[in-house]
Amino acid sequence: MGSLAAVGCGAVVRSGLRPALRGLLWAACVPAGIAAFGLLMDVITLMFGQGVDSGVAAANHALAAAGVVLLAATARPVRPPSSRTVAAVPSAASGPVQLAACAGTVAFLPYAAMKLVWASGGTFAGVSGAEMRAISERNGASGLWLTLESWGLDATVLLAALGVFLLWGLVRPWGQAFPRWTPWLRGRRVPRWLPLAPALIGAATLAPYGVFGVGYAALATAGVVTMRRGDFPSSSDALLVGWIGMAAFAVHGGALIVAIRSYWLRTRSLSTARQGHTGPVVPGSSVVGTVDHRTGCGCGDRQAATSRAPRSSAGRTTSSAVRRSRADCQSDARSPRGRDLHH
Repeated sequence: MGSLAAVGCGAVVRSGLRPALRGLLWAACVPAGIAAFGLLMDVITLMFGQGVDSGVAAANHALAAAGVVLLAATARPVRPPSSRTVAAVPSAASGPVQLAACAGTVAFLPYAAMKLVWASGGTFAGVSGAEMRAISERNGASGLWLTLESWGLDATVLLAALGVFLLWGLVRPWGQAFPRWTPWLRGRRVPRWLPLAPALIGAATLAPYGVFGVGYAALATAGVVTMRRGDFPSSSDALLVGWIGMAAFAVHGGALIVAIRSYWLRTRSLSTARQGHTGPVVPGSSVVGTVDHRTGCGCGDRQAATSRAPRSSAGRTTSSAVRRSRADCQSDARSPRGRDLHH
């Protein structure tokens, strides 16, 4: 994998980003992404004070994930920077995307209910809360994990709630600009990498894990394979828990993929060279206003001309300078070359 990536990137440096090399780099992202599988589990165990199963494997997961990012960044075509770009306005995702977010949210409800029953001392699938706590201790759960369970909280339920929060942040406007209830940050733009990085890691882990798990559970239900009972009294109890968990991971992971694509498209900067109408502009962008379709002139051009015009003693732009700038725009639009450029 490393040799393939090194040869591909070296060829790009030597010969430029040719279509064949771009395809090679995108192809290298696939095994690198597979090698990064398990990174989410490593992060979760470290968050709750548990040690990873293997430090070498955890480092390999992190390096493979970094490799995916670097390979994809190298494979992207290099476009000349435009001096007239407009930041996208915060907006909600389309109806189908929000419906997928609803499905990803609802899929976690049975999973959260099952975990809370155990955390509160109840019995589900033949296993009591005390037995589940003993299983956690035997599997090396950290003190923080066990403390949360003693309070009637399950760490995986908290993580599921965090995943739902991330999912809705990708489809709602407050995922692009910090809302009012965020002190010190309200109104500021949310960096694109902030929600996309954990969402990509979560989708790359939960979606394949859940899909393969659902497939295995379906085979076990059909009697093709045998579900091992593990810590449960019977195979049917283990199968029930497997269906609840794997279905939640598969649906939520798929919803994350849909939401990531929508968020990526809705947060891209717009170029006035390609867009006839830029719409409202976020403060801080280099162009302000919209393009006049009648004359082909932008409000930003008129404002720039206005700023260069002489000012009166009261600090206001003289109306004659404004009229001259508009007349120049209209005459340019009526000329043959101006009409060609406008079309």
